[in-house]
Amino acid sequence: MTTMYKLPVALLAVIALFAMPVSAQPYPSRPIRIILPFAPGGPTDLLGRVVGQKMTESWGQPVVVESRTGANGVVAAEFVARSAPDGYTLLIGTNGTHGINASLFPKLSYDTVNDFAPVGRIGFAPYVLVAHPSLPVRSAKELIQLAKGAPGQIACASGGSPSQLSCALFKSLAKIDLLMIPYKGNSLAVSSVIGGETSLVFGGVAQSAPQIKAGRLRAIGVTSLMRTPVMRDVPAIAETGLPGYEVSTWYGMLAPAATSRAIIDKLNAELVRILALPDVRERLAAEAYELPSDTPDQFAALIKAELAKWAKVVRETGVRPE
Repeated sequence: MTTMYKLPVALLAVIALFAMPVSAQPYPSRPIRIILPFAPGGPTDLLGRVVGQKMTESWGQPVVVESRTGANGVVAAEFVARSAPDGYTLLIGTNGTHGINASLFPKLSYDTVNDFAPVGRIGFAPYVLVAHPSLPVRSAKELIQLAKGAPGQIACASGGSPSQLSCALFKSLAKIDLLMIPYKGNSLAVSSVIGGETSLVFGGVAQSAPQIKAGRLRAIGVTSLMRTPVMRDVPAIAETGLPGYEVSTWYGMLAPAATSRAIIDKLNAELVRILALPDVRERLAAEAYELPSDTPDQFAALIKAELAKWAKVVRETGVRPE
């Protein structure tokens, strides 16, 4: 005869809890990783840590920021694309990883659109075209005139695909020939202009501002369509000689493609909340970032527009990876 035992209700509840699949637990229920495509100390590191800290405070789960550098951000992007689509591995993508790389690297190891679920942008900022003070130009118009009289003789430094493509787009729209000199990192490219090794570079606004103020660099124009609040006295390239010229460097959060829409929406709502916090706005404004409040769909549309834009530039200029 079989003997039946009745387990206490409380014990049954505990057993049921541990038997629940991980997917049924509220998100997030364990640590989250934010993967950075570039080395610590740069913009992705700053933005990733600011967002990660606020997520930890809000959700009570550790958010670990981890750098996986290499190949213009390809290493990090591929890692996240191949990760489990559960919301616990996220990427801080850029206009390089999700706008430019697809055109520069024909055999890219990830699909920019189909391998990711966009969450939202974290920040964006223009570049500023700066020149060595010895170059006799003070505007985009004067630079174009000088370059037309000296084809291939004015050196434009670059330290990565965004600054490289910024220079290539300028050349293409202005129909001029600049000598493009690659460096391993944009800080080295900016230093080459300060030292007089090269004449021009598209530098970060926050990084270039102290050098401009000290007279070691001369600002020619910002790459946004209108002036930026951080450099109100510096005109836009588009308004001083090259109408339609626009480039911005942007950073955004992405998850693996099959991540549920419920998790994507929760991440987006948290991102929007964080970017509205006064201390976050003050911290990032000091670095010249403007803070958007994109929906996932708006961010996805931006990525597709960037892909088309840079594919055209690469096709027309024939530029190759540095």
